Amino acid sequence: MTTVLVVEDEFGIAELISSVLTDEGYRVLLAVNGKQGLELLTREHPDLVFTDYMMPVMDGAGMLHRMAEDALLSDIPVVVMSSIPEATVAERCTGYAAFMLKPFRIIDVVALTKRLISKDGAASD
Repeated sequence: MTTVLVVEDEFGIAELISSVLTDEGYRVLLAVNGKQGLELLTREHPDLVFTDYMMPVMDGAGMLHRMAEDALLSDIPVVVMSSIPEATVAERCTGYAAFMLKPFRIIDVVALTKRLISKDGAASD
């Protein structure tokens, strides 16, 4: 089963993404910060990651930086989500596959997931 990791400190957003992607047939893992996200990445090796940009403990930029240093994690596509414009995020954060400006439409999460999973060649069931 295709696995998606959602790294988000806002419970409502994490639960919404998780519920919708679970309904679409994906296995969804949740983490509340980049440190927990890295632990799950190492243990579970998901097919796709959605991460918030600003979080406590370790932010999305820090997690992406650590992923890039690890050959086993660097190939996993990452979607960065933030309420600040992408140009600002891009000053500190590189290597992500896509950017979603908050608030976003949940249908865009589903479409982006399908696009990035198929591009990566992962199975969708």
